[in-house]
Amino acid sequence: MSANTPSPVSNFRFGHESGAGPSDWTVEWTLKRNCSLAPRQLLMFYLLLCAMSLSVASFWWWFGAPMVMPFAWLELLAVGIALLVYARHATDVEHIALRHGSLTVEHASGNRRERVEFQPAWVRVEPEMGDSSLVELSGQGRKIAVGRFVRPELRAQLARELRMALSLSHRQTAQGAS
Repeated sequence: MSANTPSPVSNFRFGHESGAGPSDWTVEWTLKRNCSLAPRQLLMFYLLLCAMSLSVASFWWWFGAPMVMPFAWLELLAVGIALLVYARHATDVEHIALRHGSLTVEHASGNRRERVEFQPAWVRVEPEMGDSSLVELSGQGRKIAVGRFVRPELRAQLARELRMALSLSHRQTAQGAS
């Protein structure tokens, strides 16, 4: 193994290292929201809930309780709206990729997408306010906060990983230039 090839033993908890040599070495972090139901599963759950609720309401409506049906529809509408709000953010993600000469950060939240690119040598990694706050990446007049989907007590470790990877990238670039 050459001096400028990264170690095959990964020191990353959140990131994934790949590449055989310094020219194709990458580290990627994909941070997702922890969701118990995927949007398709959520739809199936909602349809089952609708079928059960409307069958119970129909039973009582048939036996002379006419006000049950409007309340059942109102209930299903309210639950449907709540599940739509949940599903809209179920696929929120932060993706950070460190490739030779480029650090790309993409953040998706609902319908909003944000993408920032940095030169790794100029990136600063620091907490926004305190130890458990979001991690701020800044450089070249741009900044973006990451770590929304990481527990607050683990964000410092994410910041250390980012600093370590940027340092490795900087060393590889310096060794490749000489």
